[in-house]
Amino acid sequence: MNTIQITVMTTTQVDRAGLQDAYSDVRDDKSECNWAVFKYDGCQVMVAAKGQTFDDFKAQFDEDERAFAYLRLQTGDEMSKRSKFLLVTWVGTGVSPIKKAKMSTDKALVKEILSNFAVELTLESATELDHEAFLQELRKAGGANYGTGIRD
Repeated sequence: MNTIQITVMTTTQVDRAGLQDAYSDVRDDKSECNWAVFKYDGCQVMVAAKGQTFDDFKAQFDEDERAFAYLRLQTGDEMSKRSKFLLVTWVGTGVSPIKKAKMSTDKALVKEILSNFAVELTLESATELDHEAFLQELRKAGGANYGTGIRD
């Protein structure tokens, strides 16, 4: 007799209070926290790390992990500086196809809390975690890009 093994993916839960606190911290101009990373602990998305530097941010992602991140970067020119926000969905290259597929529904749950951002990126490789590329995406999303008037 053949037996069939059925694997049931449990519903993802989100630590709403933890995500909300980290989101508020990143958005607060008086806070030194520039980013927050949210990872899976079993079937729950929780705050995994918060920090200041982009190098510390980049160190949070492994190729066998799924994660979300919220990041504040400064944009603008010599006359006007502005904080802009990115939402990053990380799906490492070593993540199984079933877990990759589940990310779209899980992202909807996360976006209920992390709702204000100028750019949303989905990344899978450490080479994509590039500060200048993030700034370029924010500039494109912002429309007008004023500066010294000198064109490249």
